[in-house]
Amino acid sequence: MTDTTTEKAQPIRVATSSCLIGEEVRFNGGHKHNGYLTKTLARHFELIPFCPEVAIGLGVPRPPIRLVSSDGQVRAVGVKDPTVDVTEDLEEYGRTVASQLTDVSGYIFKRASPSCGMERVKIYSTKGMPVDSGSGLYAQAIMQALPLLPTEEEGRLMDPVLRENFIERIFVYHRWQSLLRSGVAPAKLVDFHTNHKFSVLAHDEAAYRTLGKIVAESGSADLPQLAERYATQLMTAMKKRATRKLHSNVLQHIMGFLKEKIDGDDKAELLEVIGKYRHGQIPLIVPITLLKHHLRRHPDPYITRQYYLEPHPEELMLRNSL
Repeated sequence: MTDTTTEKAQPIRVATSSCLIGEEVRFNGGHKHNGYLTKTLARHFELIPFCPEVAIGLGVPRPPIRLVSSDGQVRAVGVKDPTVDVTEDLEEYGRTVASQLTDVSGYIFKRASPSCGMERVKIYSTKGMPVDSGSGLYAQAIMQALPLLPTEEEGRLMDPVLRENFIERIFVYHRWQSLLRSGVAPAKLVDFHTNHKFSVLAHDEAAYRTLGKIVAESGSADLPQLAERYATQLMTAMKKRATRKLHSNVLQHIMGFLKEKIDGDDKAELLEVIGKYRHGQIPLIVPITLLKHHLRRHPDPYITRQYYLEPHPEELMLRNSL
């Protein structure tokens, strides 16, 4: 399928909370080493560690902090000594790091952390009772400054659907970053869109149509503004979970390019396999493998350039559980 040689030759950089790769930077002097990051993802990505609490000078070990709601504001203060307030320090460091992440294509945050948690971080009242949930202040600053950057928490990566979605977004975003570095031109934007059509269709059918309309304006519209609109729509669409129904729709679209080249038995087999996938009887990798088999015998230049059939390295086996 689509050539990924460049992606393999130049490691894709992904930021991560330092404790997740085994650095002893936690408040208690420990770590939260995650084997999936260091043993699997590290083979395909260059992991760039950050620990905001150490970076702002809290030290290791250190008294823990938590999020507290007071007078309509959420602040990061000491658990035992609420006069310790590092709210502005964490937010400012987040904005500083965000400005440095121009060549980073994703971020994996430590869940539940008052600094790094992406979502569902406990927020307490001034009396110490949980009253709400939100984002860690450093993570929130990163996500606000870089809204298109793919982000995820290490705990959610254990969900096969969320894991595949996140890693697919990293590769899409990395390719978009490469396009921007090479200079956006109408022909390049058309090529990029063409290569990702089925990938988008598997996530958001409405966005698939909208992106096509945006690209159609590339010859006459202000190109930088159009590229920004395109990227926003693209990454928003890719964040939506792909469903078995949408995947089945894409698989049938691809099958349509083979209908004049394969016999009736092969067509029946493909339809049966796609149907079994749609009804949850087999994983996505099964119809994908069968389609690839037929496409090797009957290559189609339009389908060959689609990233949908190989959105990430096969070694990650991300579609074996979908």
